[in-house]
Amino acid sequence: MATSREANLANFRLMVARDPRYQFGLRLREWTFEETLATMARLCGVNPDPAHVHGVDTIDPDRTIDALDAMAERIAHAARHRSTVLFATGHPATLMGVYRAVADKLLAAGCTIPTPAENWSYASSTDGLKYREITYTSGVAALVSKAGEYRHTHDPQPMQAILTELRGTGTWPALVMADHGWAGAAGEAGIETVGFADCNDPALFVGQAEGKIAVTVPLDDGISPTHYRPLIAYLLARAGLAD
Repeated sequence: MATSREANLANFRLMVARDPRYQFGLRLREWTFEETLATMARLCGVNPDPAHVHGVDTIDPDRTIDALDAMAERIAHAARHRSTVLFATGHPATLMGVYRAVADKLLAAGCTIPTPAENWSYASSTDGLKYREITYTSGVAALVSKAGEYRHTHDPQPMQAILTELRGTGTWPALVMADHGWAGAAGEAGIETVGFADCNDPALFVGQAEGKIAVTVPLDDGISPTHYRPLIAYLLARAGLAD
């Protein structure tokens, strides 16, 4: 874990202050810093001591495995029922392979993987009003720049646009697998949502504590994609979708 304690505590305070960049589209109740730290310690494994303010922070691997097991249960249920499942990531440079692996297996199992609002665009207020557009890669939504390059985002607006289009088609996802604002907006819309979050992004963990997010898997979301291969193998095996 390379995430600093200073960054974690700063982001917890930003969420508590209701900074939209750290709400991820969730309409959360008012949280205190102390409640947020305690929830992050319970669900993610960060150090619970408020006096620990410098150095590195931690993600508990046992909590990651437990959350992966809970995520796998939802994925397996979707596969058995050939459900409609929506995929999206705000970390396409690092996590895209995780989502694509699950999407490919669910598609092969007979699930519907919709791709609504493709090419929908907006000026991201949390990214300097820069142009962003929804694109899909193997059924996984992400944002790209005007030049077509993947972009990181915390914004909920793209998922909100996707759900607006889906409402007009009569198709509604039984499950969303996502992160950041993609996950927050889906959970706020009342969809069963599972996703990933780093220890410096408390909103989805807090959303889980409020019952708006079904499962939040704690993990470092910014490492080389090759390092997620064991996670992919474990998740697919636990969901009964391994080769």
